[in-house]
Amino acid sequence: MFRRREPVPFAFLAEADRFRSNVAPPPRQRASIGEMAGRWLLGLTIVAGLVGALVIALPAMSIPSSAPTQQSQASQGH
Repeated sequence: MFRRREPVPFAFLAEADRFRSNVAPPPRQRASIGEMAGRWLLGLTIVAGLVGALVIALPAMSIPSSAPTQQSQASQGH
């Protein structure tokens, strides 16, 4: 097997940080009004869905504090 004479196998990577391109990327196209409205609508729909799920789930996650008092009232009535 032959050995390479260069000290680093990828010596071109060391030169890559010094390289500057003279080609500018194309300018970004601005979103149209319809695209911006669609993004806002999608975001509002997602937020409304999360808030709605939280509102629906809150009663299910709460500990019922009135249930033991109803049982105690029923037992006192007998």
